[in-house]
Amino acid sequence: MKDERTRRQFIRDVSLLSSSAVLGASMPWLKAMAGETQAGNGASDRVRLGFVGVGDRGRALLLNCQQLENVEIAAVCDNYEPHYQRAVELTNGKAKAFYDYRKMLDEADKLDAVIIATPLHEHAHITIDFLNSGIHVFCEKSMARTLEDSKAMTLTANRTGKILQIGHQRMFNPAYLKAYERAASGEIGQITQIRAYWHRNNDWRRPVPKGRPELERKINWRMYDEYSAGLMTELASHQIQVANWFLGETPTRVMGSGSICFWKDGREVYDNVACVYDYPKGVKVIYDSVISNRKYGLEEQIMGHLGTIEPEVRKIYSENPPPAPGFLQLINNLEKDIFETIPIGGASWVPETAVQYKGEYLVEDYQYDDTLLEMEGFVLAVRNGRPYPGLLREGYNATVAVLLGLQAMQENRIIEWPEEYAWKKNTELV
Repeated sequence: MKDERTRRQFIRDVSLLSSSAVLGASMPWLKAMAGETQAGNGASDRVRLGFVGVGDRGRALLLNCQQLENVEIAAVCDNYEPHYQRAVELTNGKAKAFYDYRKMLDEADKLDAVIIATPLHEHAHITIDFLNSGIHVFCEKSMARTLEDSKAMTLTANRTGKILQIGHQRMFNPAYLKAYERAASGEIGQITQIRAYWHRNNDWRRPVPKGRPELERKINWRMYDEYSAGLMTELASHQIQVANWFLGETPTRVMGSGSICFWKDGREVYDNVACVYDYPKGVKVIYDSVISNRKYGLEEQIMGHLGTIEPEVRKIYSENPPPAPGFLQLINNLEKDIFETIPIGGASWVPETAVQYKGEYLVEDYQYDDTLLEMEGFVLAVRNGRPYPGLLREGYNATVAVLLGLQAMQENRIIEWPEEYAWKKNTELV
């Protein structure tokens, strides 16, 4: 019941947000979602889902979908035996189980939509096959391993008229939605830089069954360039999507550097990356990620001349914070006079340390799961048979951006956004 109230509160908040002309234009998926019915209790309204890939992420998505009303998990598929058995257990044997997604395609008339959570290099051909079979698709981020595959997925969705939604759940996160609203209202002024980072401290390596070395690349696909773009597609794609969304633009070019500086275990993908994206009007987005230190975790710091937003911690900070209450202000003034007087060097020696103002919260700390909200949005779109405007564009542009970032690192040069992959300039992609 708590989850249900949370979702209803979210839908109500979405309705309020999308009522603004500016926000409705900037987040058309919310406007569409808020305007559609949540009803769906008739037998004909049941949404029948298939799952292809039931690893860690696929399992999480399946568990979320099991919480939704009038949704049937009708089919599951995984070609790795432990995951296949997991899928059968999670659905209590009620879903039809497959080792090969092409067998699931033979029964496409029994499915309304499919959730794809396979290794990255498998996304494109599976997505395209289902779209061509008349099935709506939710595909985990990033879209694909290559620019060509990402474009092919998009063109197929456009041609078939079927939903293709990419897994960027921050667009359904109440803290991010409120952050966007306050940024769009001008509260932090002109955004001039976004700093984003995602740091962990683990090797990403998963154990391979003893005596089965042939499973190394299947299990640890994130380690190999053929299958994955590593930190860029696994982590950066979320945060570059946020940057594109808040700026309302895509980068014009990117430079970067990557290395394997700690986990020297035969992997091919970087464990340390840093990129600078150039956006129109001179705005920079600076991104870095390591998996050998987790102190700073993850965050996007959206910086304008009037303030800063940090959506992960749900905080907004003014450049001109309100003064402390009278007594505290008196103490602060006394301390400033005592400790900031530097008789030798003068005022220029006072260090510009970080501002200690703790900011204000964007939203209350209520319980919500943005992946659950995202999946509810997808199911609602399937029930109504219409894709949400803007969502595919966000997923596509984020994927192109991170793949260009990887290319810049691998080729050690500045990479311009190619015209043939520009959404706004390519009528096939709009």
